[in-house]
Amino acid sequence: MKKSVAKLPSPKKIWRIWLGSQSPRRPILRWSATDKLGLLMACLLVAIFSSYKLLAVPDLKPGDIAQFNEIAPKDALVIDTQALKEKKKALKDSFVQVIDKNQSNNLEKIVLKKIKKLRSLKSPNFEIGLNNINLTNSEKNWLINVSDNEWEEWQEEIKKASMKMLSQGIINTLAIDQLNEAASLQLIDLGIKDSPNRSLGAKLLSSSFFQKSNLKIDSLKTNILLDDLINQDGINSIKVKEGSLISQKGEPISSQEFDVLEHFNKVSRSPRPIKWLITFSESMGSCGILLMIMRRENPRLKARHGLLSLTLLFVVQITKDWLGPLASPLQLILPPTLLLSQGIGTTSSLAWMAAASLIWPTSLNGLGEARLIIACIAGSFVAFLGRRMRSRAQVLQIAVFIPFGALLGQWFVFNQLIKANNLELNYLSFDPNSLLNETLIISAMLMVTILIIPILENTFGLLTRARLMELADQERPLLRRLSREAPGTFEHTLTILSLAEEGARVIGADVDLIRTGALYHDVGKLHAPNWFIENQKNGVNPHEEIKDPYKSADILQAHVDEGLKLARRYRLPSPIADFIPEHQGTLKMGYFLHKARESDPSASEKRFRYKGPIPHSKETGILMLADGCEAALRALDASSSDNDACKTVRKIIQSRQIDGQLEESSLTRAEIEIILRAFVAVWRRMRHRRLKYPSFNSR
Repeated sequence: MKKSVAKLPSPKKIWRIWLGSQSPRRPILRWSATDKLGLLMACLLVAIFSSYKLLAVPDLKPGDIAQFNEIAPKDALVIDTQALKEKKKALKDSFVQVIDKNQSNNLEKIVLKKIKKLRSLKSPNFEIGLNNINLTNSEKNWLINVSDNEWEEWQEEIKKASMKMLSQGIINTLAIDQLNEAASLQLIDLGIKDSPNRSLGAKLLSSSFFQKSNLKIDSLKTNILLDDLINQDGINSIKVKEGSLISQKGEPISSQEFDVLEHFNKVSRSPRPIKWLITFSESMGSCGILLMIMRRENPRLKARHGLLSLTLLFVVQITKDWLGPLASPLQLILPPTLLLSQGIGTTSSLAWMAAASLIWPTSLNGLGEARLIIACIAGSFVAFLGRRMRSRAQVLQIAVFIPFGALLGQWFVFNQLIKANNLELNYLSFDPNSLLNETLIISAMLMVTILIIPILENTFGLLTRARLMELADQERPLLRRLSREAPGTFEHTLTILSLAEEGARVIGADVDLIRTGALYHDVGKLHAPNWFIENQKNGVNPHEEIKDPYKSADILQAHVDEGLKLARRYRLPSPIADFIPEHQGTLKMGYFLHKARESDPSASEKRFRYKGPIPHSKETGILMLADGCEAALRALDASSSDNDACKTVRKIIQSRQIDGQLEESSLTRAEIEIILRAFVAVWRRMRHRRLKYPSFNSR
């Protein structure tokens, strides 16, 4: 009998299990291939900018900002390469030349060719085929009358003189007169200077060598010459004492400091592919884990929210790479953490802060680690408090108190390091007098972040607490219009708001979100308020007049469609606009379906259902339950007990569950039971009556 082998789950299944571990019933918003590609490109950019310097050679050069303090490990005498280069530059015209044998052979061939040409001339027209030789009459007569023996002797003398001149070297800048004089001296055995055979030979040689050279520069001998010349004046050296500060963190590296660093092997001249691969993989992994945590916190997370977090990470990496050790962790970490905590959530902002700290692109020493830890602590406060701030004034308080708290923390750590290690300021590369300036800069940056949050809210679809509070203001134009044109719907909205708000509060859902969503969930009824019973006057019901259940169903569906149009026109954020269709889900319009089947028993149920979608969050699910229970609770008479109210609410909730409306809302059975009791508690408050006071006649 074969034993069954346990099959390991696929990575995709593991991801699904982990993503749904917090609440298995939460629906996941799937990202398109384009969204995934864009996020992958953003991750690659972050990883490249975090690791590319590990492949750069050399990794340092004069003028770069020192990443940390370097101390000389021992005494040394280092050559000043900059001074050496300047000396070599001053001696750039000094070089050693040697004879180029190939060029000498070419010049000899030119001489022989011209000799041969002269011998072939038997006509008085001696200028044919000869360049740069102006023959005198005596030279012409000598050529015509010269015997063969005399010609052979003359030719040999010319060859010997040519070899002597070439062995001494010919330069291409020598004047023709000087060449002619030198050639004439080499032909002294041919007779007096003005004799035709000597003058002709000198002209032939000078014309052959004019503007030509048989010299070339010998690099080896030139370097030897330069070294000798440099050594004559002495080489500038840099004296280094053990324990002295070579380079100071945050300061530009001078050429002399670079020479000393290179002498002590502090400059890498070769790429570090293994370390690059580790850093690159670490950065890619950090970006991937960041997106996973964000999606686990909010499975309905949009791709542009993930792109925003990666873009902020990329900007921080570029800024850190540009500023080097001058960049402050507090300045770079706190503003994005505040932005993400306000717009996306506490867990996402904490995950972003962890990723930014993990892939901090430079080494840290001295106070660097302490400052990064302080930045993370301050960032954690910002992440936890930022999401809970309900107004921009409260957020401004964060922008003031958190930086000053970080100031005290840095001051304490700074003093403790000074006392514990007896360090000097230059070894810490930290000026305590700059702490206050840094704190003011951080406060200013946080305030600027608060100012630009409304811009990013529209660009990336963020929904902050302050934005929710602003949208919940009942004096906003759309809500004022709803209260004026559809007062019954507005009162119905306020009642549902009370139920939904209490239901969200007792299970820990987003109260601000459900309050704002409840206010706008029925704005679509503005297109035809009189078709809805809460707005009808004098008992006139248009549905009874048209007696067409199909048209009535279309009108009910239209209030969802028109609501979405109004949401777009008034630029409501998508989480608020989602309440408009999801509070109805795909519920059945039971009354009009019954009317339709009275005349046509085969009427399709699908025709009398809302188009949906069904609720995809706890908040929209709670609102659906509140919307269904409001009318039933209002219909209970004054003598009804809490038990009667519980039965009524339970019946409505069970009908929604049976219909599958809550399958993707992530509401658990326990939470639904708690919500039920919260609805009854609100109903109890709603039915509270005042005592009837006796009337008195005034006289």
